[in-house]
Amino acid sequence: MPRNAKRTRKESDSVAEFDSDALDGDDAVPVTPRKTPRKIPRKAAAPPTKAWDSDALDESSEENQDNTLSAVKGKRKNNQKQPSLRKSKRRRSEEASEEEEGQEVVGVIIQAPKTGLVPPGRISKNTLDFLTKLKDKECNDRGWCVSPCSSPLHEPVYRQAEKEFRDFIERFTDLLIEADPQIPHLPPKDVVHRIYRDVRFSNDKTPYKGSFSASFSRSGRKGIFAGLKPGNESLVAAGSWCPGRNELATIRSNIQRSSRRLRQTISSPTFVTYFGEAKPHPKGQRQNIFGMEDELKVAPKGIDKEHRDIDLLKCRSFAVVHRFTDSEVLDPEFGQMVKSVVQVMRPFVYCLNDLMTVGYNEESEDGEEDQGEEEEE
Repeated sequence: MPRNAKRTRKESDSVAEFDSDALDGDDAVPVTPRKTPRKIPRKAAAPPTKAWDSDALDESSEENQDNTLSAVKGKRKNNQKQPSLRKSKRRRSEEASEEEEGQEVVGVIIQAPKTGLVPPGRISKNTLDFLTKLKDKECNDRGWCVSPCSSPLHEPVYRQAEKEFRDFIERFTDLLIEADPQIPHLPPKDVVHRIYRDVRFSNDKTPYKGSFSASFSRSGRKGIFAGLKPGNESLVAAGSWCPGRNELATIRSNIQRSSRRLRQTISSPTFVTYFGEAKPHPKGQRQNIFGMEDELKVAPKGIDKEHRDIDLLKCRSFAVVHRFTDSEVLDPEFGQMVKSVVQVMRPFVYCLNDLMTVGYNEESEDGEEDQGEEEEE
């Protein structure tokens, strides 16, 4: 058999192997056939990936979203008449979460009263009740009444009471000018005092006064004083409270020169009817212009203690006060009552203004008054 002869496979798929040495010796020695390795079947090839277009995806997502929205709208239309339990549960959960965050309800804002109202120009019991509450230190607090930086509980009640007092002052100003033409006609905002107290040098740190008040005079803040305070403590006053050193020295100097006009004014029968006798009270109580808390116990420096007008010279404040009861304040004619008192006060205010003038001459003043009375006759 030729050396390079080709061999064919047998039907059993076995392959005969020959030894190279035996072939060289021309003796063919067969070799045991070797089993062929088992063939492992190959996995099927994965199908080719499909290429996606981003624009197509966006359009399809928008179409799906539109379909979802239309389906939700359709459900809403069908369930419009049915109560939404999901919303109520959501609200409850939100309220619970807010409370868990530290928020708490401190109170309920009190609305202004709807009953007991009066026409403009009068004072109602609602206003007196509100001022009475301010006497209680627990209620006299910025969180209870009024504050520029919070929402107080009784602010609507305060605003109504404040407006009522301003309306009364606006009406009373017209009556006051009839009683004293020298008083200018000013709007309520220029004569009504603030309700806030000055607590800088006071041991009492309550922020609000327990009253409403206003001042009227030729200068706008001195002269006639009106205060609204419950407990039969409403008042109208006139004069000068604790004048400055120079003003007080001028008044005392003019009194030393002549006190006749001042004594005649405070001793008139009508004046005594409203303010008491024109002399110090035996027990040191308040009477006429005497008995003020700042009144001196001894003669002023440089004045003889035996001076004939020593009772007047000991005074440091020259003022008179007339008080009204709560029933008089609630009376529809309360404004007329105050006007009648102001008419009695007017000569005293005029006299005091002249005594505070440097170089005041009482004799020339009396001559002018006598001449005016003759012209009127």
